[in-house]
Amino acid sequence: MPHLFVDISAHGFGHLAQAAPVLNRLVEQLPALQLTVRSVLPLDRLSQRIHAPFTHIAAASDFGYVMHDAVTLDLPATAAAYRAAHADFPARVAAEVRRLTSLGIDAVFTDVAYLPLAAAAQAGLPALSMCSLNWADLFQHYFGKERWAAPVHAEILAAYRSAPFLHVTPGIPMPNFAQVIKIGPIGTMGIERRSALREKVGAGKAARVVMIALGGIPMRLPIEHWPVQENILYLVPAAWQPTRTDFHSIESIGWPFVDLLRSVDAVVTKPGYGTFAEAAGNGTAVLYQRREDWPEQDYLIDWLQTHARCAEISADKLASGNFADTLDTVLAAAVPPAPTFTGIEGAASYLLKFLTAPGLQVEACRGYADACPARQ
Repeated sequence: MPHLFVDISAHGFGHLAQAAPVLNRLVEQLPALQLTVRSVLPLDRLSQRIHAPFTHIAAASDFGYVMHDAVTLDLPATAAAYRAAHADFPARVAAEVRRLTSLGIDAVFTDVAYLPLAAAAQAGLPALSMCSLNWADLFQHYFGKERWAAPVHAEILAAYRSAPFLHVTPGIPMPNFAQVIKIGPIGTMGIERRSALREKVGAGKAARVVMIALGGIPMRLPIEHWPVQENILYLVPAAWQPTRTDFHSIESIGWPFVDLLRSVDAVVTKPGYGTFAEAAGNGTAVLYQRREDWPEQDYLIDWLQTHARCAEISADKLASGNFADTLDTVLAAAVPPAPTFTGIEGAASYLLKFLTAPGLQVEACRGYADACPARQ
């Protein structure tokens, strides 16, 4: 059985939310598949989503963007990080080739790192990437006009172009990628446990339970100053140290995130693939604060408006907790048909063929002679 190297970006939890269901389906089809997963996401978080056994490498080959908080980029720090990462990119690629070779890797799958793709091309290994976004286009968006940026962008883009890219719905357009395979939405369905949740938090029949989930980048809201809203209870991260009786920590419930997401009345979040897709799939209403100048968000929001009850709230409303009127309006709306997570089967089927049919590996590389000299 092949040994698949999986690189999952830790810029939030959305990359894991995309990759894990695909890996779970792939292992159902190929039970003896050996998995090695590299990510700096916590092992318990990875294990909660990835059901198959895997070897964990607690490291990262990418960083995406340096963040001040869940919605604010630190562009100077991000620029410095990219310049450092590409100061001698060929040397990093060579080191990655040695790493893949030493591990006995047969194929590479990323969401959405590009260094392993460049190394796989040099090593003659089949490789595949998947995501709703990519770091090349985001880099060009923020830094394309900088005098130092062109060589860095060229290295990122060449790495992505060396392998097929599974473009998850919804996502940003990728006109610069020569081999894009469009697939459907990806997410996980939770178990509906509404009654048990209400019992745990002491919610009456008329009460609404709202989860505040801003993703994997730390950000605390001043919840101690929020007004007490009649018949609204909140679930918030334990790190926020809630003390009021109308607040409960997410961790104290002890359930998987998707079960909570399916069982609450609404989630308050920012535009991000994982929470948007899974809220829509599980029929949960969404209130969101926009992220400043994030290229992906308009595509996510347009899709969410078709598939879920949702509304935007301002940063001031979120910070003050004064969004009960918007919550009432959203919950009173008709529930649209939920999306089907067809991207799971699409991606897993492609990966399965990619791993077991050598002809597809050659075809995937055709036209990329410079990037994949070992596979001609």
